[in-house]
Amino acid sequence: MGDSTRQISKGLWALAARQHGVVTRRQLLEAGLGSGGIQHRVAGGRLHRVARGVYVVGRPELTRRGRWMVATLSCGPRAMLSHGSAAALWGIGKEPEGSIEITVRVFSARQRPGIRLHRRPGLRVSDVIEFSQIPLTVPVRTLIDLSARLDPPDIERAINAADTKGLVDPESLRAALAAYPGQHGVGRLRDVLDRRTFRLTDSELERLFLAAVEVAGLALPSTGRRLNGFKVDFFWPALGLVVETDGLRYHRTPAQQARDRLRDQAHTAAGLTQLRFTHAQVRFDPDHVIATLIATARRLGAKPRPAARRRGWR
Repeated sequence: MGDSTRQISKGLWALAARQHGVVTRRQLLEAGLGSGGIQHRVAGGRLHRVARGVYVVGRPELTRRGRWMVATLSCGPRAMLSHGSAAALWGIGKEPEGSIEITVRVFSARQRPGIRLHRRPGLRVSDVIEFSQIPLTVPVRTLIDLSARLDPPDIERAINAADTKGLVDPESLRAALAAYPGQHGVGRLRDVLDRRTFRLTDSELERLFLAAVEVAGLALPSTGRRLNGFKVDFFWPALGLVVETDGLRYHRTPAQQARDRLRDQAHTAAGLTQLRFTHAQVRFDPDHVIATLIATARRLGAKPRPAARRRGWR
């Protein structure tokens, strides 16, 4: 084997390592292998054809990411993982059984076995990124595509997974949807996000929460009082009960989280009981808020007398 051939082989191994063991015929030709060289390596078992114009280098076995790489390479340079397959690579959803989902930014693209093809020539370049060398839709676009086919609980799980993995938080996602007006999936995604990013004004929050307190049969609390070095939302001195209301249930910055922990620890060390409700719970799930207040007050020795719910109190 001459020096030139060794260099070609070394370069191809390096390329295959980056691409999960996969190379294309075009890449082989560009590296300096002729058609005869390709055929010679196929016959010798050093290349294994796995799709039209796509080969595995060395062993014929493919990892899951290798299969995704084959699918994108076989569909051309304007192809990417999308929908369920992109969600699986991002770790926020499941891939459909028996097929890899690929989006191509062209009208004319041939269907291939084992691939579910989505033709979207209008897809923006900014909606595409590479992760682990594999082109795929960005997290926001992936969540929009998923939302077009999932029910609300599954959309909620996907949002939560994306937030947990640091891909996109609910507030940033909600803001990003403005760039996708009228697109399929955006409305359903926004409906779920509205509850996650929902925040009442201070006056609305106080009005609704105090109405829930009245229905629960508790005395009205102090509001906006400083306690243990912190301003608290609602406080019952006779019960030693503090209630805080969080506007952002699923995503808070590390600094906010650290301050919340200090607040909770200070109140606990002082012998207080603390509850936290989200603004969305106060607005959309008052029955839970009321039931929790009643159960907690009873545990603390109070005897609340739940009032009849006033018509239109919300």
